Amino acid sequence: MSGSAHSTPAARHGGNPLLRGIGALSMICGVIAAFLIVAAVGITCQMIFIRWVLNGSTVWQTEGVTYIVIAATMLGLPYVQHQRGHVNVDLLPLMLPAAARKALAIFVQLLTLAVIGMMLFYGYEFWHEAWDWGETSNSPWNPKLWMPYLALPLGFGLYTLQVAADLWALLAGHDTPFGLDPEAGFTDGREGH
Repeated sequence: MSGSAHSTPAARHGGNPLLRGIGALSMICGVIAAFLIVAAVGITCQMIFIRWVLNGSTVWQTEGVTYIVIAATMLGLPYVQHQRGHVNVDLLPLMLPAAARKALAIFVQLLTLAVIGMMLFYGYEFWHEAWDWGETSNSPWNPKLWMPYLALPLGFGLYTLQVAADLWALLAGHDTPFGLDPEAGFTDGREGH
């Protein structure tokens, strides 16, 4: 989202079935993330009811809500990318001519892919170690940690897929750099941007 008056539409696919499928997968992730948030709120309410109304103790709720919110965050990444909901400061892109704006967009997406790729690699390693060693949380609930840790490689993998699809759409001409209108920009009274 940007603070400018320019509206940034969702990622475009140009009719490409693969890009459309990746976008649909990102939308499904958004729906799942929303349901996970609702579940976390419901579990929190149940925990409050047990503790304050029934004066009982809880075992798994706090830890479970933490894992659910992390999973919702990770699965929400591709959806937010598809909807262009990440913070976008478009001052520099608006100051650049079209060719430089496209070059900057390509550079930013490649840099984003590098960072997400690193997170995906280490997230996978983190998950695989928990799976391989059979790690548990050492809490009274004591769940196997590979289950909540799976959200890391899954979320970052789907996010990588959406960013790669966005880059492909940009290179193929289906989308515009930063989702901005090609005519958008600052003018100083002269023709051109």
